[in-house]
Formats: sequence, structure tokens, C-alpha cells
Amino acid sequence: MTKRLKIAMISIHSCPLKMPGGRDTGGMNVCIRELAQELGKRGHVVDIYTMAHQPKHEPLIDLGQNVRLIHLETGVDEEMPKVAIYAYVQRFAYGVENFRKSNNVNYDLIHSHYWLSGLIGRQLQNWWHIPHAVMFHTLGAVKNSIGIGKYEPELRIEGEREVVGSCDRIIASTVKEREDLITHYGASTDKITIIPCGVNLDLFKPVDKEIARKELGLDHQKVILFVGRIEPLKGMEQLLGALNHIEGEKPPLLIVVGGDEHSQVQVQMLQRMAKDLRIQDQVTFVGSVDQEKLPFFYSAADICAIPSYYESFGMVALESLACGTPIVATNVGGMRSIIRHSGIGRIAKDNSPHNLASKISELLYQPEDNTRHIKTRRDGMTEFSWVIIADSMLNEYNRLLSDQTENC
Repeated sequence: MTKRLKIAMISIHSCPLKMPGGRDTGGMNVCIRELAQELGKRGHVVDIYTMAHQPKHEPLIDLGQNVRLIHLETGVDEEMPKVAIYAYVQRFAYGVENFRKSNNVNYDLIHSHYWLSGLIGRQLQNWWHIPHAVMFHTLGAVKNSIGIGKYEPELRIEGEREVVGSCDRIIASTVKEREDLITHYGASTDKITIIPCGVNLDLFKPVDKEIARKELGLDHQKVILFVGRIEPLKGMEQLLGALNHIEGEKPPLLIVVGGDEHSQVQVQMLQRMAKDLRIQDQVTFVGSVDQEKLPFFYSAADICAIPSYYESFGMVALESLACGTPIVATNVGGMRSIIRHSGIGRIAKDNSPHNLASKISELLYQPEDNTRHIKTRRDGMTEFSWVIIADSMLNEYNRLLSDQTENC
């Protein structure tokens, strides 16, 4: 029988309870929550440490069987840029240690998420003498190499380099991420394991298109869906530019799901752009949406577009396909491993408006046996179920613990 593990997960800046689509929320939040809950179902104990935030939550919350979410007071102002949290890393680490001591708990391993949490994990690793695994989710050097959006400071790059050098295992979600870790950070190949992100197949499943459209107040117009944060790296400007080049008698509607109070300037810029392009009547910004309602949006759409310049993986693709809706994406993140044939979607050469429009048009107006394709797309996502991803993660945890035992 597999040993019952006690795992400390660290996510200082982003609480798993926050709604995806905001400035500091997205696939990472979902990944942490879903993975922890799946591990908890198997009898493993997971404590997720994050900073206290607004709206205020209880300091200790049960997220499911054997899973606790622990909010620690850090003094961090939530309006700070993420890099400013660096000054609070040591304080957060002491907070974790104080909680551990006062609750008389010992952990088998640390799993940190993002570079700031990785620095905390490094400190805890030194104190507790247990293995430390890290997932970066995004990499500052890669974002800078693309040259779109905010420049990531050298402090972040050096912090990531420190974590790469000190941790026991790096969990990369794609082959491309492994290559980036080696190229930009000098990571050792035998320290990196590739485990993709997953999708909750119980939540993300097809809804009858007519029912979904009625729920959202939509007619029979063709619908393109975008889901994600509203920031330059997501390529929204390119997608707006593509709308004027999409073929068809009646222009499609673009529904944009995502954004919060921190992205209003970017949303207003996109709204002005839509007006300048005379497509303002074709674009609807709905803001962030509860996960439970997302299947209605995916199922109501004819296509989900992912026009990003950069994705660490691209969980939106899994969610859309689990609901039976095809995707058009740029060649980012895990798209090559997800879009394996034309029934699943299309990969555009780049996110230029013409290339996006061409691939979207191919799918949007082609005759198809939609019922058959919905099943094919969903069936293709079973290998990304959290049950399977958790199996892979547990294998890696146990390998880490075995390596530590051998080295003692």
C-alpha cells in the first residue's frame, strides 16, 4: 500500500479560491486546487499555504477531504506588483513554520508554485530537510524574450535561477517548458519531469448548444469564445483584428470571458480598438465567470480561440474540448500535444489577424457531424483527467522520496 503522504503546497500570491481571469489568477489557481483535492481523495494530506487577502476568508478552510487552505497574514498590500512580494518571502516562510509547529505537523515534501513560492519552498527545504518540487507556471526570461507586455525584472530572473538550482525536482507541463528551463536557466535535464496540466471532466462536459445559448441569451449567430486574463500576452488585439477577415454572410460574435478591476484600462483600450475597427457590435466583454458557469459558455460557442503569444500550458483548451467545442490556437504551451488532428481544432502559424481568421473560418463554416465530433473531442481529453495527472504526480513524489532515502 502507498504511504500516506503529507504535502505542503505553497502559493503565496494567488489563492486557489480566487476566480480565474483576474490579474493574478488563472490556470495555476485551478491546477493547485484540483491536484490537491484529487490527492486528498486518495488519503494523502495536503496543506496549501497562501497569503491572506480581500475579500477576507477564514484563516483555515477545508477544501475537501484531507485538504486545508491556510491563509497567513503577511502584511502584503494586494495592490503591490508581484515582484514587491519578494520582500515578504522570509516572513511568509516563518509563518508557515509557526503554523507547522503550533499544529504539530511534519511534512514529507514541499510542492511550490511560481518563483516567489519557490523561494519560500527553498527556505523550508533547508529547515525541514525534505524534498522540494516546484512548478513555475510561467518563466520571466521567456516572457522577456517575446517582448510583449510588461518587462520582467532581473530580480525575478535571478529568483527563478536560484530555485532551479536549489530544488530537487522541476515539474514542467510541456516539452517546450523543459527546453526553456535548460536554455534560459541552465537547468539539469535529469531534474525536470514533464507532467501536463489537467481538466475536471465532471465539471467540464457538453451542454446542449440550444440550452447553453438560451441560458446566455444568445441567438443562432456564430460565436467565437475567448477565456483568460486580459493582458497583452494573450493576443486579444490580434483576435479583434481577425474579426474583419472572417468569412461568412453574418459576422460572428466574439465573447470575451475574463478580466477584473486591474484590467479595466486594457479592456477600455480593446473596446476603443473594436470601435475603430467598426466591430463593436460583434464583441462582448462579460468579465470573469464562476467556473461552474463556464461549461455554458464553452458549449454555446462554435469555436474557442487562444491567440496567445505565450502560454505555459493552456488549460482553456482542455476545458473547451472537454465540453466538445473545437479550438483555434497559436503554437504555444501544450497545443501540439492537445490538437492532434483536425477534428479537435487548428493551430495557426502565428497570431497575425489573417492567419487567425483563416483557421477560424475553416472551422466556423465547415459542415460537420457535430454530435460525433463533440464525443471525439471529449474522449480525447480523458488522458488529461485529474485522476491520471494525480497518478503521475504521485509517482514523481514517491520517486523523489525514494531518491532522498538512497542519498541519506
